[in-house]
Amino acid sequence: MIYFELVSDFYRQLAVELAKQPVVLATVTQIFGSAPREVGAKMFICADRRAVGTIGGGAGEAKVCEQALQILKTNTKQFVEIDLSGDPGRNTEGVCGGQMLVWLERWDKSLLPLVEQIIFALDSGEPAAIVTPFDQAPYLVPEWIETPQLTATGCFVDPIDIPPVLLIIGAGHIAVQLARVAHLAGFQIIVTDDRAELTTVERFPNASLLTTSMDQAIQSISCARSPYIALVTRGVEQDVNALKRLLTYSMNYIGMIGSRNRIQHVSQTLADQGENISFLKKIHAPIGLEIGALTPEEIAISICAELIQVRRGGTAHTMSEMESLFS
Repeated sequence: MIYFELVSDFYRQLAVELAKQPVVLATVTQIFGSAPREVGAKMFICADRRAVGTIGGGAGEAKVCEQALQILKTNTKQFVEIDLSGDPGRNTEGVCGGQMLVWLERWDKSLLPLVEQIIFALDSGEPAAIVTPFDQAPYLVPEWIETPQLTATGCFVDPIDIPPVLLIIGAGHIAVQLARVAHLAGFQIIVTDDRAELTTVERFPNASLLTTSMDQAIQSISCARSPYIALVTRGVEQDVNALKRLLTYSMNYIGMIGSRNRIQHVSQTLADQGENISFLKKIHAPIGLEIGALTPEEIAISICAELIQVRRGGTAHTMSEMESLFS
């Protein structure tokens, strides 16, 4: 099994495989109750049983893979129902407690142009959605659709999941670790710091942009649909300079590292310079979730956890608090 951090990686690998051989694309189209993956989750299965991506693993995914091998031979399309209730009397595939409906379809070289369109949309940030009629070939429409959905007309509409952009201002130890973990979580990474010796590819191999110009970095996110910003700078002066440039920008998230004294100092400095500090109410400061983090790696995980919470609408409660099954 091969997993990819970014959606674009999945489609690039799909293009490579389609140039060589047909595959079966499996897409989660509906879920009921608790399920291991969301609607729209995908994987593809090759004739040699290699699978790229995941729809949740376990016996349910194994069932999909076996059915995919048959579809490669018959060139049919079909739904596969996966029961995750864990009922020993119902021949179920898991213990999550829900059900999944998965669409399986054979893709071959004729769909390479579609995959290339998808990759272009992902790279350019253009709005697009994949429409999969269950009785015709899939195609792309240039529209932004909020969520994946089964339609009454007999097709599945799946918006292109453009990775959210994370601008990291500051390139110190915490920034290096944050770039690593946020990339794994599916964020596109931009890093800026006025110290050229720190903004290097060796330190930030997954960054799509490295720059010593804060203005260039901020301009690069001006058209992003869902920008996130983490201020992990070396001091108050850098925080103030960044925040003055960000006052007029709309963003999903902005967080600032530092003690409460430092944050209050930043606020007072901006006020003394005549800035409207009501903007500061939007800032997550101190940045991150409280997990007792001490090391740069732990702090980066704390920050990324808060990014995910904001992106996915989580509560930040522990899972045991949410579902205390043993009390």
